[in-house]
Amino acid sequence: MENGAVQNGVCSSESFNGSCDVWSCKDSDSSSADHLVVMVNGILGSTSDWKFAAEQFVKMLPDKVIVHCSERNVSKLTLDGVDVMGERLVEEVLELIQRKPNLSMISFVAHSVGGLVARYAIGRLYRPPKSENVEDSTANRCEEDSRATIGGLKAMNFITVATPHLGSRGNKQVPFLFGVPAFEKAATLVIHWIFRRTGQHLFLVDNDQGKPPLLKRMIKDDGDCYFMSALRTFERRVAYSNVGYDHIVGWRTSCIRRNGDLPKWEDTLNEKYPHVVYEEHCKAYEAEECEATSIEDHGSDKLEEELVTGLSRVSWEKVDVSFHSSRQRFAAHSVIQVKNQSMHIEGADVICHMIDHFLT
Repeated sequence: MENGAVQNGVCSSESFNGSCDVWSCKDSDSSSADHLVVMVNGILGSTSDWKFAAEQFVKMLPDKVIVHCSERNVSKLTLDGVDVMGERLVEEVLELIQRKPNLSMISFVAHSVGGLVARYAIGRLYRPPKSENVEDSTANRCEEDSRATIGGLKAMNFITVATPHLGSRGNKQVPFLFGVPAFEKAATLVIHWIFRRTGQHLFLVDNDQGKPPLLKRMIKDDGDCYFMSALRTFERRVAYSNVGYDHIVGWRTSCIRRNGDLPKWEDTLNEKYPHVVYEEHCKAYEAEECEATSIEDHGSDKLEEELVTGLSRVSWEKVDVSFHSSRQRFAAHSVIQVKNQSMHIEGADVICHMIDHFLT
């Protein structure tokens, strides 16, 4: 890669605006790697948050991936709202695709609120299948034209890590509020003072021009934002969740489950991935099936139920993670992505699990 510098066996290349956050294994890989992996940071985060994971991806998948740690939504910019950040990410991805003409596939790996930003962005990057009436003698070209894409690329993996898919307003969705209703209600009233527009989106109290909350709009196609069509386009959708000790994002919201659907994991142990305590492949449900399930469930409020129902219309691989015996368990929200290599290295097996299943 041009302008690259080798660091610990990994070649980092300057991105289009000068930040060293596009990764490949060595100089020769830039021409052969055709799979773009976009990593998105969480609230008040930075491009360095995914540095460890980016290095592991290119070491373990040489000649196959180029990893780009998003740089348009960092620090205080993450307070501008999910939609504003999503539009910035769209622009960033399109510019990167234009600079890398050999790319044919795209995946997203996003942490915390970054998962919501990525969900918004893919809704804007979605490209429907081209018209079947276009004549083309090449069978492969016809097959490509009949397939929906994300920014013109084949959609492969959409991976979220400790992302509040159901928002943060429900009971115990923000664990540091201790599940106390009075605290949770107060947080809903003051969250915009702390986390501004992003806080409004997370607590579902936004009301732009009389529209429903953004997270509710994101469980269907909304105007020129094809949120669910885009999610459905990916070959895999994966939600990694902390079952406990994540004081920022609760288990239920990050794994897109109802209270009654949370699995029992205490006796589960994976030798290769010691912190992965439960894995589940959830098929997509039809609208009628989702409706029947919601009637039987009485543990969540109406809006949260709508979000669960909407997101359950696509299949998900759900990977539950526990750091209950870790020295850094109280920092589980950061450990699960190895935000800081020296402090959070106990989450390395989660990154390994992610990579091992990436090309399956």
